[in-house]
Amino acid sequence: MTPSELTRQEEHLFAVMSGQRFLRMEGLSNEVPFFIYPYDPENALGVAKARKRVSNRLSQAGISVRTINLYDLSIEILKDRGVWERLVALEPEQDKDDFRELLQGMLDPQEHLAPAIREKLADGGFDIVFLTGIGEVFPYIRSHNVLNNLQSVVVGKPMLMFFPGRYEQSETLGSSLVLFGRLKDDQYYRAKNILEQEP
Repeated sequence: MTPSELTRQEEHLFAVMSGQRFLRMEGLSNEVPFFIYPYDPENALGVAKARKRVSNRLSQAGISVRTINLYDLSIEILKDRGVWERLVALEPEQDKDDFRELLQGMLDPQEHLAPAIREKLADGGFDIVFLTGIGEVFPYIRSHNVLNNLQSVVVGKPMLMFFPGRYEQSETLGSSLVLFGRLKDDQYYRAKNILEQEP
């Protein structure tokens, strides 16, 4: 993605998210107000900077954004449970598949992530939720699992997931999240691609 293309996308994100249609979650035909911003993983740093600028501009327009980084949240959960130090020590000598399974259990979206996110959103003092850190938590946490478990958590406010990869939508195959443009992260059809939304 060229710098000018990223700038164009940044302007589009701001235009869509500062609009009343987006904030009031209109035109969703009873679907959940989940949106995905797919981007090329090579542009992660540029996208992170753009995300901060968009968040600041929305704030200046009186629109509050609550950012939840899944990677930071995962570490917080493990530290709160008192297992972080043990896991760090265990990781170098543990079989990779076994370690992944161990982490998947400790960071189960339904049992651990969704309740932790619910807590972070409990005050309701925000207009939009940004979900980040998707690439950093793979393969311990799969994005479609998180989205499925957040449908009863993020309610009444739109949520935008920053996704390092492609969101492929097809009439015949449905919609799939393709992490890093290579790994099909299973089908998830309920979110809308924010780049296709009208401002």
